[in-house]
Amino acid sequence: MMIKLSISDNKKYFVNEGKPFFYLADTIWSAFTNITLEEWSYYLDYRKSQGFNVLQMNLLRQWDASGCTLNYEPFQLCEDGTYDFYSLNEDYFSRAEQMVQMAVDKGFVPALVLLWCNYIPDTWASKIRDDKKMPLDAVEPYVNVVADRFSKFYPIYIVSGDTDFPSQRATEYCETALHVIKERSPECLTTLHIQGRLAELPESFIHDSNLDFYMYQSGHNIQFQSTAYTLAKHFSNQPVTRPVLNSEPCYEMMGYSRQLYGRFSRSDVRKVAWQSVLSGAAAGITYGAHGIWSWHKKGERFGVTGEGFDSPYDWQTALKFEGAWDYGFMKWIFQMYQLAGLKPWDIVLKNTEEIAVATTDDLSKVVVYVPVNTVLKLDADLSHYRFTLIELEQRKIAEVTATVKDNITIIGMHDFTCDVLLIGQKIDEVI
Repeated sequence: MMIKLSISDNKKYFVNEGKPFFYLADTIWSAFTNITLEEWSYYLDYRKSQGFNVLQMNLLRQWDASGCTLNYEPFQLCEDGTYDFYSLNEDYFSRAEQMVQMAVDKGFVPALVLLWCNYIPDTWASKIRDDKKMPLDAVEPYVNVVADRFSKFYPIYIVSGDTDFPSQRATEYCETALHVIKERSPECLTTLHIQGRLAELPESFIHDSNLDFYMYQSGHNIQFQSTAYTLAKHFSNQPVTRPVLNSEPCYEMMGYSRQLYGRFSRSDVRKVAWQSVLSGAAAGITYGAHGIWSWHKKGERFGVTGEGFDSPYDWQTALKFEGAWDYGFMKWIFQMYQLAGLKPWDIVLKNTEEIAVATTDDLSKVVVYVPVNTVLKLDADLSHYRFTLIELEQRKIAEVTATVKDNITIIGMHDFTCDVLLIGQKIDEVI
């Protein structure tokens, strides 16, 4: 059955058929240009088995996609080989529509990017690429075609892709696309995918009723991984309350940005995921595997345009990275323990922001993420809670004992060597 998402009454999470919906997305930006239908079918089945329910895809060609022998382009080509943005390639969009239908039939919500930043003048991407930009007067006709073809699937429309807003002209592109798609498709949710580590949105978007939820991305710079939780707090405290999620945390096995040596591990991507959802971005999370987002095939080119990442893995290898199962486990925990609408709780007595704590509105459940083993001290009397500890690498379950002294809850060191999750439930609420 097709999923039609809405927003909860408290504006904190997504709802499907009256029940909380934890947004668990995979990043597959290059789907429509790089993937055969046979590969697509295999990919959908595998991700579905892992619990994913949203797919983030770029409707147009991804500027840093891997090389591909397929020849699918969204627009007709001019004599010089550039896009004629006034002439859409109907065959391309028919094939994309077929792929979306296949995904919806498997139970996925498509999240479709309308305008990646390289198509918009003045953005950070436009300054390092000389590509022809989409004329402003071509935006509305293009978005109308998108609405005609895809809105029947109730997709999420991600208006912008990895964009900043350096000028009024750049903002106007996104405002135009947002208003056109919302007018044509009022039942489809909308958002903006903004540049990594960016905290600022133009005021016009903050107060625009056409925007349904906030996305941020903590991104792939090894020096700035703390933005997983700092941006979660920032966007959850905006003057207009909306659901918040980290739409692009560091990807598993992605090389560090700016051509630095090193790659993000399974534990790295799990850490930013839990820090995000417990720091104010509890509506969901997005996973990424280096080799899936660009749909890389061994032997094909992969450039360093953009942020300069090391080579991807072949997509068949990247699809099996273990971190995807960790993200599916997170969704299971949210559903099992009914954690929709978690809000941060600043009670950690430690000289770190790395430990994250959140609670349900009624305080019936407390969730603590501890990335590195330590004696945990919490500035609250939690003597009326029973705690369960979940070791997140192998998903082992242990019981723990908390003691309370002078209204400070103390939980001693556990016996595991990786990150853990502590779930406290009021004794009369224990499942």
